[in-house]
Amino acid sequence: MANKKSDDKLVIKRPGYPTRGELVIGTVTRVLDFGAFISLDEYENKEGLVHISEIAPGWIKDIRDYVKKGQKVVCKVLDINPKRGHIDLSIKDVNDRQRREKMQQWKSEQRAFKWMEIAGEKVGIQRKELVDIGRKLLKEFETIYGAFEEAAFEGYEVLTKVTGEELAKVIEEIAKENIKPHKIKIRGYFELMSNAPDGIERIKKALMEIYSVKAENADVKVEYVGAPRYRITLEGEDYKSAEKILKKITNKVIKKIKKLGGEGNFVREAA
Repeated sequence: MANKKSDDKLVIKRPGYPTRGELVIGTVTRVLDFGAFISLDEYENKEGLVHISEIAPGWIKDIRDYVKKGQKVVCKVLDINPKRGHIDLSIKDVNDRQRREKMQQWKSEQRAFKWMEIAGEKVGIQRKELVDIGRKLLKEFETIYGAFEEAAFEGYEVLTKVTGEELAKVIEEIAKENIKPHKIKIRGYFELMSNAPDGIERIKKALMEIYSVKAENADVKVEYVGAPRYRITLEGEDYKSAEKILKKITNKVIKKIKKLGGEGNFVREAA
């Protein structure tokens, strides 16, 4: 819930409880000999407990060597008991990659809260109403940042049923200023062979067909892996268009090497 003071930052929290297995971010509020209490940053008035056995692997002599009051931590939800208001958490069950990704997601969400606040001020929406709209966006898009991403890439219309047209247009404007498309990457390699005396030159000619394909909003790179393999890496803004370009490239290269009396095929590499 947003704080009442107008100079406080807007924070939109989720109602209810997290689910088992969910990764949550929180702030250490109390550290006792048997465990640490964590205030869940993403949920309204929710606090969980990390038992000392869930702080870190192995035997822990002093819990305060691992967690301190005010520290931000990423936890996994082990169990919940809404009747008692209990939330059991684990820090040790979160690996480094999960921790980094969750922290980055929370930073992105905090940026989105600020953008939401700016959008609300532009159209004259009061804080309470803005929080209500934000909760609806969370329900619809999982995160506030996710709602801004949708507006940036799909247009304001995806938000109008939740925000109304005026606010949706302002959100789209802010989103396009601040969110750039993610680059996706697909890779594979050609296996090209020619027994002709000038076989290497013929393979080069086949590979040159790559550059005859119009690759809008995509970057294509070719590298020699080792006979007879040549890797191709294609970076684009979305999988659909990137796959279309890759298909055109592979068809042209294979067709060319066969025309020149050689053989070839294309093998897709896993993402």
